[in-house]
Amino acid sequence: MIILPQIRLAVKGTQRERKKRMIVIKKYHYVIAVLILVAAVFLAMKSAAGREKNAEPSAAENSVEVVFPSTAPEQEDSHAAETTAKAEEPLVGVWIPYMALDVTEKTEEAFKENFDAKLAAAKSVGANAVFVHVRPFADSLYPSEYESWSHLLTGMQGKDPGYDPMEYMVNAAHEQNMQFHAWINPLRIASTTIPPELDENGFYMQNYVNHPKYFMAYNSGIYYNPASAYIRNRIADGAAEIAEKYDVDGIHLDDYFYPGTDFADEATYERYGQDFSRIGDWRRDNVNTLIAALDETLHTLDKNLSFGVSPAGIWENKSANSKGSNTQGQSSYSELYCDSLQWINAGTVDYICPQLYWSIGFEPADFQTLVKWWQKAVSTSDVALYIGIGAYRSAEAQPGDTWYGTDEIERQLTLLDDSIDIQGEVFFSYASLESIDGCPAFLTAHYAEDKPVTKPDTDNSGTITQEEAQRQATLLDMLSRFIVSLFR
Repeated sequence: MIILPQIRLAVKGTQRERKKRMIVIKKYHYVIAVLILVAAVFLAMKSAAGREKNAEPSAAENSVEVVFPSTAPEQEDSHAAETTAKAEEPLVGVWIPYMALDVTEKTEEAFKENFDAKLAAAKSVGANAVFVHVRPFADSLYPSEYESWSHLLTGMQGKDPGYDPMEYMVNAAHEQNMQFHAWINPLRIASTTIPPELDENGFYMQNYVNHPKYFMAYNSGIYYNPASAYIRNRIADGAAEIAEKYDVDGIHLDDYFYPGTDFADEATYERYGQDFSRIGDWRRDNVNTLIAALDETLHTLDKNLSFGVSPAGIWENKSANSKGSNTQGQSSYSELYCDSLQWINAGTVDYICPQLYWSIGFEPADFQTLVKWWQKAVSTSDVALYIGIGAYRSAEAQPGDTWYGTDEIERQLTLLDDSIDIQGEVFFSYASLESIDGCPAFLTAHYAEDKPVTKPDTDNSGTITQEEAQRQATLLDMLSRFIVSLFR
């Protein structure tokens, strides 16, 4: 995956401060980035020539180092250093949804064994990050001042399991040198049958009579109402609780926001939406305000924390909005009221991870078309781009289907590896990767570090690393494609 790692940037400071100063395809730095790339090409060629005379070239010949002044402390603790190193490499993540954490035997031992198995499976295929569903239904897999204990742990919402699952999971992930991102659903309280019964002492049961404006009902489900400033602040404070109590690497939201378009919030709109001529704009602003509140609250608490969202893959179809993609699918902008472009432009997320769960060449929503659209969306921002890959499609496919086997996943990863300004991918979900015939072995090989590449050379070393081969073979191509991308 080409993320311009060949240009080594010695930039100190917090993650958020570094992002503002990174010289990588971002606004205000186009000219400098091109000049540095040209210098990198020259130095790489010079380095290659030098290797004919010297078997072991110096590191200085293969990098361009740009040092910015910083007020950050020069010494960091070991875990902070490990976190920084992990953040600088391409992210390979897997989602672990709440269903995968539900075990028949509701004991501490069974829960831990189940999680350990899933963590090991993710690690074995090359993943370096897990996105774990720790608050799926306005509940928690940790002791919380805001939400009730999850029914997943004991079978009954609100019942204390007698241990702290979150603490165990975070520590287990870090012991494997993997990032742990706490995945929360900000609005969902209950679906038709899940949880089976709500906690009588929980926030909803204690407030739905006297404060109905805090909640929304839709298709037998119950949701927090993001139009309420109190609720938005409560959600942000609940996320901050996680970051305060646990050494998580990030807070992650998925695509569940407004549950649909035809629910009854007209009265609230009439009362609070005077600044908006259309109810859709008002709903989007409610979500935008929630995202901004999360960003502000979390980064005030911890500047190094990663906060991002995984929206549905289509922001808007071009037929409805000239800024949209050439697709014909569900619109996150119009149907879920998620304006992810606004989050990117406002810088209220550290990364965006669109769920591109379609195949290459699928006309209504082509994977390649959408990858290019999202690349352009982040190209003048400081927001990282991860791509959500629908591995579950291959797990469910039948012989003869496009998704059957590993071919489609291989094609998508090849496309991403050859793309500029993509920092990683996240698979939905961990279980799918295990169930696809040949997939674990393929991914293990794909993500193997420092793979040797046979190459005849004058110093008779016989092989060079994959990184070195990539530097020599693709720098010029990368430069040309980068310059072209500036004018898309």
